[in-house]
Amino acid sequence: MIKSEIIPYELHFKQPAGTSRGVYTTRKVWYVRLTDTETGKSGLGECAPLPNLSCDDIPEYEDVLHCHCLQVEKTGSIDYKSLRPYPSMLFGLETAFYHLHAGSLAFWDTPFSRGEEGITINGLIWMGSFDEMYARIREKMSAGFRCIKLKIGAIDFDKELQLIEFIRSHFDKDEIELRVDANGAFKPSDAMSRLEALSKFYLHSIEQPIRQGQWEEMAKLCATTPLPIALDEELIGVNTESEKIRLLETIHPQYIILKPSLHGGIAGSKEWIRLAKERNIGYWITSALESYIGLNAIAQWTATQEHILPQGLGTGQLFTDNIESPLFIKGERLWFDAEKNSANFKIQ
Repeated sequence: MIKSEIIPYELHFKQPAGTSRGVYTTRKVWYVRLTDTETGKSGLGECAPLPNLSCDDIPEYEDVLHCHCLQVEKTGSIDYKSLRPYPSMLFGLETAFYHLHAGSLAFWDTPFSRGEEGITINGLIWMGSFDEMYARIREKMSAGFRCIKLKIGAIDFDKELQLIEFIRSHFDKDEIELRVDANGAFKPSDAMSRLEALSKFYLHSIEQPIRQGQWEEMAKLCATTPLPIALDEELIGVNTESEKIRLLETIHPQYIILKPSLHGGIAGSKEWIRLAKERNIGYWITSALESYIGLNAIAQWTATQEHILPQGLGTGQLFTDNIESPLFIKGERLWFDAEKNSANFKIQ
């Protein structure tokens, strides 16, 4: 028999995390503990909807989560169909089960979980003033990152071009891979001219140049863009297989970016990967500002997938009060310290 417990938790950012949608200073999450009453073993998952972005960011979130937890207690399993509209809840519940069944923080047996290999990640540069972003770029470069992701769209575009030009003046495309994330900040009317300006700096890709939901405009951009486009927010709320197929075949992006908390949990992300591969669309996996509980689950799963490209899993160090974890970053890789692996996380 399974018993559930919901544990609300608030995380605090070390420094304001700026995107074109606004600035985060705190992060509210709900941990779900599932306990097997016969064995006494438990698993912990993280439900972490992003405010004003996740399709399941709803006022009655905790009440709905409680109902799904009661259903799990009743059946001993997850009703994936009923949870499709609630990807962050699905992610928390399914990873709690993975944790419970594994009996440790290493959910699958991989070179990563054994501490033998790290996962290459990008260095993330949050929006800020020109001077702040300049300092953060130098810090990431000094730490050894060869792929840097730069949030753009909040300060003057010409100044953002200056920042990118600064990077390129010191490191060519063979030394540093650059990704930019506009978070939908460009207007369709000026998106192409901005893509052309950015393409002069040999960028790997741009994420979500225009606001999601403009499929026709996004399809036009993807068909003629001078640099690869990766869809991120565009995938939010597209929860059924038929809807996913329609999106991919309408827009034909070069890449999709998978965030399990936003895009259908691990089950939904696997579906996205299968459909993307069938259409020769690339992908990589990123976290969505989860604590180490959610990040560990995403990293453990990522290690079971192809991960040739740098992944977006470097967000664990953003918080002052994160949960203690065997995850750590060394150089440009995320590692799992197998010697510090344990049966469970310790929540303060």
